[in-house]
Amino acid sequence: MKVVGITTQQEVFVGSRTRNLRINEFLIIEDPNQGDLIGEVVEAKTFNRYIPLNIAGDFVDNSVIESLRTLGYNIDEETIFIGKVRLLNEALYPVLTGSDIRLPAFYEVKDLMIKSKKEDGLVIGVIRNTDDMAADMDQEYKNLLNTYEENGLQPQREIPYIMDVRSMHQYPHIGVFGGSGSGKSFGLRVVLEELMKQSIPTIVLDPHFEMDFSEKASYLQGDSFDFEDRFKCLQVGFHVGVKFQDLSAQDLKNLLDAASTLTDAMNNVVDILFRRRDSFYSFYNKLNMLMEAQEEGTVEKIDNRIKDAATDEERKAWAERKELYLSYDKTCPHSSVRGIVWRLKRLDNDGIFSKDIREIEEGLQRGKLMVIQGNTRILQVFSTYLLNNLYHKRREYKDAQYKKTTADYFPPFIVVTDEAHNFAPKGYDSPSKSIIKEISQEGRKYGAFLILATQRPTLLDETITAQLNTKFIFRTVRASDIQTIKEETDLTMEETRRLPYLRTGDVFISSASMGRTIFARIRAAISSSPHTENPFDELKSKGKEDDKMFMEIIENKLPINDTDLLHLISEIEKEFSITFTIDTLEDRLKEMTQKGFLSKEDTIFGYRYKKLS
Repeated sequence: MKVVGITTQQEVFVGSRTRNLRINEFLIIEDPNQGDLIGEVVEAKTFNRYIPLNIAGDFVDNSVIESLRTLGYNIDEETIFIGKVRLLNEALYPVLTGSDIRLPAFYEVKDLMIKSKKEDGLVIGVIRNTDDMAADMDQEYKNLLNTYEENGLQPQREIPYIMDVRSMHQYPHIGVFGGSGSGKSFGLRVVLEELMKQSIPTIVLDPHFEMDFSEKASYLQGDSFDFEDRFKCLQVGFHVGVKFQDLSAQDLKNLLDAASTLTDAMNNVVDILFRRRDSFYSFYNKLNMLMEAQEEGTVEKIDNRIKDAATDEERKAWAERKELYLSYDKTCPHSSVRGIVWRLKRLDNDGIFSKDIREIEEGLQRGKLMVIQGNTRILQVFSTYLLNNLYHKRREYKDAQYKKTTADYFPPFIVVTDEAHNFAPKGYDSPSKSIIKEISQEGRKYGAFLILATQRPTLLDETITAQLNTKFIFRTVRASDIQTIKEETDLTMEETRRLPYLRTGDVFISSASMGRTIFARIRAAISSSPHTENPFDELKSKGKEDDKMFMEIIENKLPINDTDLLHLISEIEKEFSITFTIDTLEDRLKEMTQKGFLSKEDTIFGYRYKKLS
């Protein structure tokens, strides 16, 4: 292999007659004047005598063709392999044309490829097209993982990509971008498995109910890592919620605003009526009584209600309403009070106020991964309170250390969410967006970090996107998303052109700590998602199950004459508590005949169904 054509300090062309070049593989250029220079192949093409060289446009110009001839390549007869190589570090001078090129040994690229020990880092996958260098790789980096390819599980053949989790202190926050079916959720699962192995406290906001790690992947044989005691799934409203008595006025306004946007007048109502340590019922009753008094309209009408009360309790209750009316009617408009009551009731119906977050805090203290499940709206509401609470506990602890005062220990933690554009949208405010933005800008100082996954990076708040120092970029098709990725990463033009065609599980990793983009493949996950069954397989399986159940119901009643259907329906209802109409039962019997479970014959009394022998 030789350097051909006109060179620069950043890029050169490589020609070879024996070795086909691969995109993203590494080569060493032996420049006689500057020594060994490491570069990465960013474009590769093959030419032979059947394809004229001049069709290549800008990729191969006349200088490349002429230098190939000068170096002894017979371009009219031989197959020529040509590649564009970008130097990892800019050379002092343009590379000398004609310089020899060879494949690097592992020790020559180890510092570029491996940034962490396997015990301290996250073993995410393998660096693509490094199998030649992996042959003489240190034993400690071999057999760390498997990858899943088209032909099944494959042992590791390339250099592992080990993410240095400690570098998040200098280069915080991770973005995971990719379209549907690109492997984004699979890659996120692998990252979470590695965080569990390291016992790093993590909160996962899971709107799809898929981040459960109890099921082992079906393709794994023998023993594998067990995550049973390292994570816990909790549903908002069932296992966790908000303890109303612990809320501040601002916490309550954040929650109400997440339920539905608050007006300035509604914010004012909360500031005036809410008292610290109010219970849900005391605050709700106060609002409700004020609203009922306002609906009466005047003090005279309320006095009439007191006067006409049938019992002392009713009289006392209207007297309380009158007191609230006199105190707050002028400062708390009726429409705003009604709006707060409606939002409170909505949150209560969702179970938000039925529990507390103690179990989440205890799990984080023990280094567990806490998966918080619920639909997107509920998670937006709950995460607003949860993240504010946990982040400020961590911040108070670190501030107390700085001031040399005392505070309860709270560990550093990572916040992970899928569909991140719903929690921190671009273009408009949401309650959860403010705390996520605060963590993205200041969390590094206090040990709070973000991993945000989304199919639509364009819809994610730009301030937050700019703070993501490491980005995992899976297959992306939409032009607007590719443009956002171009602006926010160091992906080259050639790499962005490849984004729509990446295989599922292949990923560009743009990392500030590595200083460049790496092309990798995510390792095979140890656990499996609960949503792995193909829905069309599910339909077939359910159909077979229904057929089997129906045959068990009618088996002892065969043969069945069509004149006996009414009597048969009555028997089935008594024995199995299942109701049929004559039409549905007859349709079911015809269907089972078509499927080959029954046969149908004519008799002098009509049709008869019997078991197929």
